[in-house]
Amino acid sequence: MHGNPLQGSADKHLTYANPNAPKGGIFKQSSTGSFDTLNPYSIKGKAAQGLNLVYDRLMARAWDEPFTLYPLIAEGYDMPQDRSSITFHLNPKARFHDGKPITADDVLFSFETLKTQGRPNMRSVYRLVEKVELLGERSIKFSFGLGYDRETALIVAMMPVLSKAWWSGRVFDSTTLDTPMSNGPYKIAKVDPGKRIVLERVKDYWAADLMVNKGHHNFDRIIYDYYRDDLVAFEAFKAGDFDVRRDYDIARWVTGYDVPAVAQGQILKHEIAHQRPERVRAFIFNTRRAPFDDIRVRRALDLLFDFEWANKNLYHGQYKRIGSFFPNSELAAPPVPSEGELALFSKFSKNLAPEVTGSIYTPPRSDTPEMLRVNMRKADQLLKEAGWIVQNGKRIKGGKTFDFEILLGAPEEEKLALHFKRALEKMGISARIRVMDAAAYLGRLNVYDFDMTLYYWQSTLSPGTEQILYWGCAAAKENSRWNYAGICNPAIDEFSAKIAQSKDRESLKTYVHALDRTLLWQNIMIPLYYGSHDYIAARSTIKKPEKTPIYGAVLETWWMDSGENTKQH
Repeated sequence: MHGNPLQGSADKHLTYANPNAPKGGIFKQSSTGSFDTLNPYSIKGKAAQGLNLVYDRLMARAWDEPFTLYPLIAEGYDMPQDRSSITFHLNPKARFHDGKPITADDVLFSFETLKTQGRPNMRSVYRLVEKVELLGERSIKFSFGLGYDRETALIVAMMPVLSKAWWSGRVFDSTTLDTPMSNGPYKIAKVDPGKRIVLERVKDYWAADLMVNKGHHNFDRIIYDYYRDDLVAFEAFKAGDFDVRRDYDIARWVTGYDVPAVAQGQILKHEIAHQRPERVRAFIFNTRRAPFDDIRVRRALDLLFDFEWANKNLYHGQYKRIGSFFPNSELAAPPVPSEGELALFSKFSKNLAPEVTGSIYTPPRSDTPEMLRVNMRKADQLLKEAGWIVQNGKRIKGGKTFDFEILLGAPEEEKLALHFKRALEKMGISARIRVMDAAAYLGRLNVYDFDMTLYYWQSTLSPGTEQILYWGCAAAKENSRWNYAGICNPAIDEFSAKIAQSKDRESLKTYVHALDRTLLWQNIMIPLYYGSHDYIAARSTIKKPEKTPIYGAVLETWWMDSGENTKQH
């Protein structure tokens, strides 16, 4: 397997990067808040932006494939069919920025350090490694133990490699503003703590000519300036203080760029279509609590949300309605189940809603007043079937009124929640809206202390072990997992677990489609919206490749017009 990709085609070139892109220029970006550490792999502190450009990994991703890794520090690997181990053979040219070679001992040190002191996601996967063997100065073998799956080897292959010589004698699990010895295409040139970090392209970068780096890392310097909040950063961008910004506020994207720089072509607005799964933003029911433990109640409230009004009046009609837990991707379940899905469903007929084997669930539409009236009549009938009747204008059951709290983690979400609250009031349901600061909100979210919340799930084109944490029965009972809805179903457990064990893309898609279809008919959320584009505004001097990879815009492949913006900032 010497020099081959891990889980993908060997016949590969990065068509989304321009190998002839000119080098040079200073690329300024923004960030909000502050930072207090240059160690992005410890849980302590907030790391500065751009540090992913400072560290290289054993193998690197290509963003036009769901999950394929290509040689970087490791020029090759050996792995058995069952993926119970993986042996990496390091590139003899691999170097740290001080010129010292990267050795298997550095890889071992990195593994042991990150396994015990790294970020939680690293710790959880690296603990699946049962044995590590040094097989020479440039080879190292990782053998996996109980609980590993087919994704484990890929995650280990994405391990960043730290300098044992630099970190020895230092405290890893702490904040630090000392410039670490690293090995990536950029190095840290200057730090103004909490305010600015300057990265400088390494002129003699050892891996510059590797396939995964062709057309990448084109700017001589990359500068991240920090601003108090995004509104301040936006004003600074319009004033010309930096070169590019991603915008996540669709209302601002539509109305906020009416400025001379845009009209005169000095700033270009790029709406870049992608094929990655979008966030599943939703009003999420906590099914651990009454009345949301009753699917009839959940379906009734789903009928009462007027998405079309919200999209038109709050989001300028720019969004699409979520109709999948993997929206905007090939992983979204098709309209009717495949034979493979039906075979999976046949094992769990007692655990599945009867609708699962038919057409996929689609959110109710509310385009016209008549549709709204129909939805309200259906919702009223479902609520009455669940025992919720109307007395004196209030929805009552067993002497208790139907009232609950909608928990929010950001003030800008309140408009949408108020829109929903007004619809609920027409049906005799009272919703209290509570907005909390980010820390307090996450504290309650992590212990599932809410009735309903506006939040999201995020998946990739290569879903894996995270799915059982989103939907599994065990995760529903454990704090700080992501099963916010509290869903527990044997079929969902099986489909979620089998995704990470799939041996080929088609079987993975079958399990994901079955999971998606099953979840949708559980009605654990009121689906909201997604955009399917990256919204990026940039100076006209900043250029991008013609082709966009499936994961969307990759700024590392952009470049600057020759001779433009080369002045020092």
